[in-house]
Amino acid sequence: MIYVQCTYQSRFLKSLLSDVGGHDHMHAKGLSIPFAAFFIVGEIAGSGVLALPKAIDNSGWIGLVLIVACALLSSYTGSILGQAWLIVQERYPEYKLHCPNPYPVLGEKTFGKTGRYVVSFSINFTLFGVSTVFLLLASENVHDLIKDWTETDVSFCIWLVILAAVICPLTWFGTPADFWPVAVGATVATALACVLLIINVAMDKGTYNPVLHSRTEFEQFFMAFGTIVFAFGGHPAFPTFQTDMRKPSDFKWAVLMGYIVVMLMYLPITTVSYFIYGKNVKDNILLMPNGGVINQIVEVMITVHLILGFLIVINPFCQELEHYARVPKHFTWKRCVFRSVVVAAILFVAESIPTFGAILSLVGGSTVTLLAYICPSLFYLKLKSVRQEDIMIVNGNSKEDVALQAKENPGLPLWVKVMNIEIILLGAVAGVASTYSAIKSIITSDFSKPCYMRE
Repeated sequence: MIYVQCTYQSRFLKSLLSDVGGHDHMHAKGLSIPFAAFFIVGEIAGSGVLALPKAIDNSGWIGLVLIVACALLSSYTGSILGQAWLIVQERYPEYKLHCPNPYPVLGEKTFGKTGRYVVSFSINFTLFGVSTVFLLLASENVHDLIKDWTETDVSFCIWLVILAAVICPLTWFGTPADFWPVAVGATVATALACVLLIINVAMDKGTYNPVLHSRTEFEQFFMAFGTIVFAFGGHPAFPTFQTDMRKPSDFKWAVLMGYIVVMLMYLPITTVSYFIYGKNVKDNILLMPNGGVINQIVEVMITVHLILGFLIVINPFCQELEHYARVPKHFTWKRCVFRSVVVAAILFVAESIPTFGAILSLVGGSTVTLLAYICPSLFYLKLKSVRQEDIMIVNGNSKEDVALQAKENPGLPLWVKVMNIEIILLGAVAGVASTYSAIKSIITSDFSKPCYMRE
């Protein structure tokens, strides 16, 4: 879930001095399918490039199959999530214009206030976890770069504090008005980083001979599953992208295009890493000892990407908390204090669990699994189970209109119902197992020892 924030100083000043409320369209005609796909890729791709190679080693070669399966399933659930939102817009015309939080609205229209609260909590927990992962990864990369360039070994835990202090004032600003350069920039930067990374890994061929692989066990496998799900889970923002499209009904093609691009980024780097590094691969592939100049270039690109992505990801989380805390929307000292506290909370979690892999697996196995696999199918089946003709009768439509609507919108085929129920069940079982494995790893692993408890 990464963006690259590119804007002009005047836009920052404007967003700083004025209210930050609405979300502007990219242009008057709306997003085309390719631009919507850019947004999807820009939001999804990023940290998965660094973490997936180790996840595949933990899961064995079957992990490569899981990448393809998760890409296809995520594409399908993203598509039906878009269809579910179209149904809500059709039944509730007030949402046909702009809706700042479409996914929670979907939860409310299907399962009432409980559905809205569950979705809202899951999104915020995910954003908080993603922000923590971004801070950990960026600090790890900076620590490695500074060590290589200056031979100064400042503690990774200290870099967490330094980066948090540098980033904190930037979180006080609003978001840029136009996001299409962000989406395009994120996609291009990640794609270039992947190409360079594949070249760098390929150059290490023969370094580890013979290539040995880790033994696949229950906990490691499901932690790897959580990491893979995390790498493909961008569903919370999908309805927002869809509402900005020129033709929202074409969103399914944007989802398909986006996931094909993401899979083409993830699959080559994980495959070459699996067969060249084996069990020697690090949790963060950029930290491999035989990095070289190419690896450092990639490291710089990804680090800048992570820092700017942190600013984007944390913003909606802060906005919602500020709504409940009644912090003014315009720039005030209250916003500065409130968002500084949020950054401090993220820093505390990062210092307490200084291994991004465990957090990534926890978030991926719990809320991302819920938002990417369980909720889309559940909401789609629920909305389809309520007959449109019944709603039309309540709204006072004629019998002819009701009959025509019933003819044009037949019920779901049995195989579609069965497939979605299977997705829900598989997501629930795998999500619970992954969450359990991640929590146990955080509690028992030596690598989860807090920074403030180290000697």
